[in-house]
Amino acid sequence: MLVYPSSIDLSSRTLRCLTGRLAARRGEIGTWWRRLTAGRQALLALAHLRCGDTYAQLAAGFGIGVATVYRYIREAVDVLAALAPTLAEAMDIARTKAFVILDGTLLPIDRIAADTPYYSGKHKRHGMNIQVLTDPFRRLLWASPALPGSAYDPTAARAHGIVDALTDAGLKCWADKAYQGAGGSIRVPFRCRRLKRWQRRHNSTHAKIRCLGEQAMATLKGWRLLRKLRCGTNRITAIVQAVLVLHHASA
Repeated sequence: MLVYPSSIDLSSRTLRCLTGRLAARRGEIGTWWRRLTAGRQALLALAHLRCGDTYAQLAAGFGIGVATVYRYIREAVDVLAALAPTLAEAMDIARTKAFVILDGTLLPIDRIAADTPYYSGKHKRHGMNIQVLTDPFRRLLWASPALPGSAYDPTAARAHGIVDALTDAGLKCWADKAYQGAGGSIRVPFRCRRLKRWQRRHNSTHAKIRCLGEQAMATLKGWRLLRKLRCGTNRITAIVQAVLVLHHASA
């Protein structure tokens, strides 16, 4: 396999953050020697998460085995996922904001037609549903555990306790029309064939606010691994949480 130099569009601060966490992890478990240093392991994990490089590509580039690449990446993801904020912690931060934006997205996965629970009728493809909370400055606050793609956004929001948490915190929350009937403090646009003028103005203002959440979601999808996940579905939650922690570290 041919090997060539490449780059990752992340700051050195992100690399230092992950390197420090991995070095601390090695100290906890008493690891004294490995094929790669903590810094090289961090670079390996970032290349996988940010660029979507496969295990085989990374093994050739770093001069190690595919099994070693798998172990290194899994360790890095688990270390980062342990630092991800809980919903309660996100609510504490959200209380200092004027409002939050709730949005859901489908992360595509490589599943066949027989895997019905993972098929989204809305997106016409297999995937995992995640719910994301964003602040008014397009900063991701929290990402939910992944559910099978067949779950609708309002159902997922209730299952994760998002609606109750927002209501208890007294937070204003903007969401798209998919959350009709979610209740609580979630505000959605009017949905009707013939809207009055004031309702159209309201929907226009609502869309301007909600687009901030769309931009934050685009930032999340900037991590190319999330554009097509080929791992086990039980690992997707940890990967999303790891990406969220790295997003906070790079901000």
